[in-house]
Amino acid sequence: MNNTNLIGLLIALPLFSAGLLLLLGKAANSWGHIFATLISISTFVIGLLEFLAMHKRANENRALTDHLFEWVHVGGLQVDAALLLDQLSIAFVLLITGVGSLIHIYSIAYMEHDHDRRRFFAYLNLFIAAMLLLVLGNSYLNLYVGWEGVGLASYLLIGFWNQRPAYATAARKAFIANRVGDVGLSLAIMIAFTQFGSVTFDGVKAGIPHASSAAILGLGAMLLLAATGKSAQFPLQSWLGDAMAGPTPVSALIHAATMVTAGVYLIVRSNFVFDASSIARTLVVIVGVITLLFGAIIGTAKDDIKKALAASTMSQIGYMVLASGLGPIGYAFAIMHLLTHGFFKAGMFLGAGSVMHGTNDQVDMRKFGNLRKYMPITAITFGLGYLAILGVPPFAGFYSKDKIIATAFNTTGTTGVIIGLAALLGAGITAFYMTRVIVMTFAGKARWEDEVHPHESPALMWIPMAILAIGSISAGFLLSWGGALVNWLAPVVNSTHLAENKDRISPILLTLITLGVVLFGVIWAVIKYREVPESAPEKVSIFTRAARKDLYQDAFNEAVLMKPGNQLVLTVDEIDQKVVDGAVNGVGKMVSGLSFGIRKIQNGYVRSYALVMSVGLLMLLLAVWLVKL
Repeated sequence: MNNTNLIGLLIALPLFSAGLLLLLGKAANSWGHIFATLISISTFVIGLLEFLAMHKRANENRALTDHLFEWVHVGGLQVDAALLLDQLSIAFVLLITGVGSLIHIYSIAYMEHDHDRRRFFAYLNLFIAAMLLLVLGNSYLNLYVGWEGVGLASYLLIGFWNQRPAYATAARKAFIANRVGDVGLSLAIMIAFTQFGSVTFDGVKAGIPHASSAAILGLGAMLLLAATGKSAQFPLQSWLGDAMAGPTPVSALIHAATMVTAGVYLIVRSNFVFDASSIARTLVVIVGVITLLFGAIIGTAKDDIKKALAASTMSQIGYMVLASGLGPIGYAFAIMHLLTHGFFKAGMFLGAGSVMHGTNDQVDMRKFGNLRKYMPITAITFGLGYLAILGVPPFAGFYSKDKIIATAFNTTGTTGVIIGLAALLGAGITAFYMTRVIVMTFAGKARWEDEVHPHESPALMWIPMAILAIGSISAGFLLSWGGALVNWLAPVVNSTHLAENKDRISPILLTLITLGVVLFGVIWAVIKYREVPESAPEKVSIFTRAARKDLYQDAFNEAVLMKPGNQLVLTVDEIDQKVVDGAVNGVGKMVSGLSFGIRKIQNGYVRSYALVMSVGLLMLLLAVWLVKL
């Protein structure tokens, strides 16, 4: 079997397993979770084999394309179902299948008492198959199929416990917000076809030098809109916090390592579009900066541990989007932070699930405290992820997030200083809210209720957490050692080695400044939360109220998008009824009236026919007389 056939198996295996478990129904209840987990592990093994084979090939021969079948051949639109495995997609394949397999193992224990566990694992594999198609498609149209599959699977997973109305609402909200972003991807595909006659990545890239600046800007803006929806970026970020309603493994898989990073993948994969439009790239930077600060501020006020981590995810994806707008070197650092974030944030989400498992599904951090005594493994693994997200050397975030901050400062002009300071501020706020989570959950005095008896999670849960914690320690060093990831991605994103990047601020000085800002955030949080109130204080600042309400994102969307949208629909409906339908109905009424009048003439009475004939004859004679005059 050759390598290209293995690429297809990456998608076929989890898709087949998902379909099989759903079709067999209850007959697979006893073994479905094991089967799905083995399939997920198998995809990781295939991905690892492909990576090793790719690493052995020369740089210019590393990319492989697998043409599966002819798909769309209509007029000028010629699109094959084909998969592209290159340096960028293999990084995502290993992340999706590797972290996904660990989450499968974790879920065996976490979902043990759920009577629908088999269906849950089927949805997990459906999600993995769709995500793999997203990152392996060789065209925007193939990517779009995976993109929509991910949206469907996430809807099913977030709303898995849909018997609870709030959870069903959260799933619907996530689905609708993503559909708004999907409009952008649809329009981007249309622009690509009309401008370049192709929707493949290579076809669009080849046509970029010959396209107008307006067309490139339009394409870049629509791709960015798609990314904001899928990656929960401003202004489409409001769904992410509510999506925590789903089972915790879903939060780890979708909102830490895979789905929310799809927007970053789309931007990086489309690097040739953004490199050709400085305005489009500036829009990417603006979205990233706003979101990283939004998410960080929201995280400071959340008492729900999962929602605090969700806000953190929003902020960290903001860093990745920011990096994607900083040029060729930024693409590599965006992917590096994406990969390290997959380890430490997935580990912390699983840690949150472990805390819930040991405290009767409690999520309110005000009812935790001193859990390190009863859940030492969870506390240690979560703590290692905490040090990684803070960027404490030598943990993973130090090699990824701090590189984004440095790259931002190194951007030429005043803009570089502004975005660098924003990224630095975000690091300080990150240190504050993450220390708040640590202190409220694992330190201080116990605040749980009498019926709660905290205990460590079983091995099937803490072993995946431990493996992810190891990644939180080592991933950054391994990816940055000798410029490994930068050089690996260079053929795909046209990046140059970090050493060629001119530093505006001495790297050592900037590292010390960043660590100083982080330390300030840590100390501030320790002082503020060393005594945690068991209930929310009645009086809080306007800033805290705003953060608790997600900086009024829902109110903004309702005022700016929903209400005007509803009014537009009502107006169009009224025009449709009174003008369009009115014209159609008017013609119908006119014909009906004429028919009714004419029908009266055909009444069967001879005298009526004679009268009509007489009137007709008189009118004919009158017409002849008028003509002669």
